[in-house]
Amino acid sequence: MGFNQLQLVQSNDPRSKLIGVTGAIDDSTMAGKSAMRRKKSEGLNPKFFENPKLAFPFFLLVADALLVFLIITYVPYTKIDWDAYMSQVNGFLAGERDYRNLKGDTGPLVYPAGFLYVYTAIQYVTGGEVYPAQILFGILYFINMGIILFIYVKTEVLPWWALALLCLSKRMHSIFVLRLFNDCLAMMLLHAALASIIYQRWHLGLIIFSGAVSVKMNVLLYAPSLLLLMLKAMDISGVISALASAALVQILLGLPFIISHPLAYVSRAFNLGRIFIHFWSVNFKFVPEPIFISKAFAVLLLIAHLVLLTAFAHLRWCKHEGGILKFVHTIFVSVKLKFSHASSTSSKNSHDSQTSLKILKKEYIVTTMFVGNFIGIICARSLHYQFYSWYFYSLPYLLWRTHFPTLLRLILFMGVEFCWNVYPSNSYSSALLVSLHLVILYGLWSAPAEYPYNDKMLWEVEPSLVRVLFTCQAHFSYKVEFKFCSGDVIVLTYLLNMDGHDAEDPKQSTADMSAFVQDLLQQMQCRFQAMSDSIVTKNILYSCTVVLLSLLQDYSEKSTFLGTCVRINELEQSINDLKAEMGMEGSPSPMAPSKPSPDEVKKDEGSA
Repeated sequence: MGFNQLQLVQSNDPRSKLIGVTGAIDDSTMAGKSAMRRKKSEGLNPKFFENPKLAFPFFLLVADALLVFLIITYVPYTKIDWDAYMSQVNGFLAGERDYRNLKGDTGPLVYPAGFLYVYTAIQYVTGGEVYPAQILFGILYFINMGIILFIYVKTEVLPWWALALLCLSKRMHSIFVLRLFNDCLAMMLLHAALASIIYQRWHLGLIIFSGAVSVKMNVLLYAPSLLLLMLKAMDISGVISALASAALVQILLGLPFIISHPLAYVSRAFNLGRIFIHFWSVNFKFVPEPIFISKAFAVLLLIAHLVLLTAFAHLRWCKHEGGILKFVHTIFVSVKLKFSHASSTSSKNSHDSQTSLKILKKEYIVTTMFVGNFIGIICARSLHYQFYSWYFYSLPYLLWRTHFPTLLRLILFMGVEFCWNVYPSNSYSSALLVSLHLVILYGLWSAPAEYPYNDKMLWEVEPSLVRVLFTCQAHFSYKVEFKFCSGDVIVLTYLLNMDGHDAEDPKQSTADMSAFVQDLLQQMQCRFQAMSDSIVTKNILYSCTVVLLSLLQDYSEKSTFLGTCVRINELEQSINDLKAEMGMEGSPSPMAPSKPSPDEVKKDEGSA
């Protein structure tokens, strides 16, 4: 959007003020929009197949479907866990609800209840036969590949030709259609959840994510990254409601077992202390077995996992917020202000606030999720062959988020694939795999940190100011709304609570107001230092700040304390500094409010 003028609009409604930021669109922008409208009206164009970014994924799906059909037809099935799965399902269908008694050929059931329901449905569809199950898993492979290609195309991180890497893994085809592992189902659901989340469907994504966890717990490796993204994208009430939805899914799925034998279900289905067999380890086979099974080795890996997650969160994922500590402090202050003034805010206004305040970039969401999971993969004590599905589909994406040259990326990809196809694994292949993982992690660490927010709309340009505006709503009983008129006009409206009732404790209200304004000044100073050089962004930020100033001045008119007015004057000074920084000192905005004269201040002081 090209802005070349700013305009102030005053509403006739005495209970509301309307400030509109309008911009005249330049001819080139209007021409571009007209072309886009014509493009949409044409529908599906034959040129679709001439665009490799769209045609090549379609070709990959067709070619990979044919390859899966040939594998099912000509490659013998390898029996590993299928019979054990069916034995556990038969025990469940026979009425057994004690997880300690649900066993198979390979041992007791160690997966949550969602696994039983899914494989019960598979047994019903296939009759427990392997060949129909292979066809069903071939369809699941096709759906999963479609979701993955959708995510890659939407993020546009890889060149179109590199998408072929997703279809070239011998091990992945084997895991899906020759082994029938539950890892395939869990990861397909995880990828579906990720596809929902990149379109800001957080509650739906959390429900699907919880369903994936109920099939296999490895999906929890994504949980730390997902929680951070939720805190960035939603207010605390939205985060709590989304987490409650995910928890409700787990409770409903496990209800038959929780009612009958709760301890057995929780201890078996969510056992985080399992010790895997050293022989099957693909990653730490070079570690001597006594050390491998020791508790000290497990604790060391756990500490490394937590340290890496904290380092990435502080220095990479939250870099633009000033680090993880400052980010958490901002959330804490917002929550404190919201709850401390909940009694003075009408219930109607409190329900009008949006739960999603910021729009995160698709690339940032996918990168954060994939890197968080990859850190968990590196620090896992044992990776079995089917565990390759936990991160294979993120591997090309991660490689292209590094600063490595393309040739090195391809070498790293082929090296990882080679290690996973060495059977049985040995000390050399496992040491090589760990080394390759660490090289990739270094590339991710040394790559430039991504800016998390989408810059196309107001709250996407400067989300912290939008958070502050909604904090004003909770603090001063304002209703804040954001509206978009045909994409060309940004309108902000706010309604002042005119019920005539002041806070129960005026002194406490003034003290909280002073603390709020001081914190606000600090936030604005930090954000303005990192402000973009783009004049469009600066104009929008300036307009948003003026709206905030008007909100605070309305409150000062109702306040009876001089200290609040002093804080408002400090805020006005910060606005003047911002104008000087943007070179706007010589052209005062028609929106800029006038400073109270000394006589007015004395009058206010006398009325107090």
